[in-house]
Amino acid sequence: MQAIILENPGRSGRYRLSACPAPTPAEGQVLIRTAYAGVNRADLLQKQGRYPLPEHMPSVPGMEVSGEVVGCGNNVAEFKQGDKVCALVSEGAFAGNVVVNAQHVLPVPAGVTLEHAAALPEACFTVWISLVWQARLAAGETVLVHGGASGIGTIAIQIAKLLGARVFATAGSAEKCSHCKHIGAERAIAYREEDFVAVTKELTQGKGVDVILDMVGGDYFGRNLECLAHAGRLAIIAFLQGAKIEANLAPVLLKHLQITGSTLRSRPAHEKARLAAELKETVWKAVACGTIKPVIDSVFSLVEAEKALSRMDQGLNIGKILLKL
Repeated sequence: MQAIILENPGRSGRYRLSACPAPTPAEGQVLIRTAYAGVNRADLLQKQGRYPLPEHMPSVPGMEVSGEVVGCGNNVAEFKQGDKVCALVSEGAFAGNVVVNAQHVLPVPAGVTLEHAAALPEACFTVWISLVWQARLAAGETVLVHGGASGIGTIAIQIAKLLGARVFATAGSAEKCSHCKHIGAERAIAYREEDFVAVTKELTQGKGVDVILDMVGGDYFGRNLECLAHAGRLAIIAFLQGAKIEANLAPVLLKHLQITGSTLRSRPAHEKARLAAELKETVWKAVACGTIKPVIDSVFSLVEAEKALSRMDQGLNIGKILLKL
C-alpha cells in the first residue's frame, strides 16, 4: 500500500510517500481501506520532533480516518466488510489501509459523505473530553472558544451550541470571524484588533465566561484567568504560543477556578471506547440530522501531504484540512 513515512523528525523532518506492507487486523480490530485522512496539528508537531511517537508506533502519521471496512479480526461483531466508517487512530491514517480498535470506530451517518466523516473523529473526541468530561459545560453557561475557525474550533462551537451554551469565539481575520458566527458563535472576536478579555466581560455584564477552550497558551493563560467567571473552568488542549508562561495565579484562588488539560494519544483504550459510545449517542445524532456539520477547508492528495501541513502551519485554514487517498 501507499503511505506517508516520517523521516528525520526535527529541523530536517519531512514526510515522504513510500510503499509499505498492508496491515492485518488482530483480535478486536477492523481493517479500513482509507478514503480520507484528517490533518491535525499533532502531525505537524510530530514532523518537527515536538510530539514524539511512542516506541511501538510506526512512522506513519495520521490520527483520524474515514473509509470502508475491508476486514475484521476475531471478536468483532459490530462491523462487517463494506461498512462505511470513520475512526480515531493513534497513528497510521496517512496510508491506503489502517487497522483500528473496533471500539474506536464509528459508523458514518446516513447522508454524510466519507469526506465530511473524516473531519469528525479527532475534533469530536477532543472537544467532548474538554468541554463535557473536564469542564462540565452546562446549558445556559457561556463558553469562549479560542481558534474558533480551526478544525477543532469549528466543531467546538457547534457542540457547545448543542449543549445549550452561549458561545463566543476568537479568530484572526474578518473572514474567519464571519464563519464562526455563521456556524453558531454569538460573537466572534478579532483578536488582532480587539481585547478578548474586555469583549467577554462586556458580553457577560462583567461576570466573565464560565468555560474557555484554549489551544493558544503563552500570554493567553493570564488573560484567560482574567476573563473567567467565579468557579470558571479553563480547558487547555494545545500551546501554539508556547507552554512556558509567567502569570498571576491569584485569580485561581480568589475565583475558585479550575484548570485542566488533555491529549488524546495518551488516553487508555477503554476511555477512547467510552468516548466513542457517548459521541454515538449524542453528537452523531446531531450530525445525522445536520445540526452539526463538519467544516472542510481543503482537500489534498496523499502525495501533497507537505503542502497540507504547510497550509495549517501558516494558519490559512478555516475548518479541516484533509488528505484524499
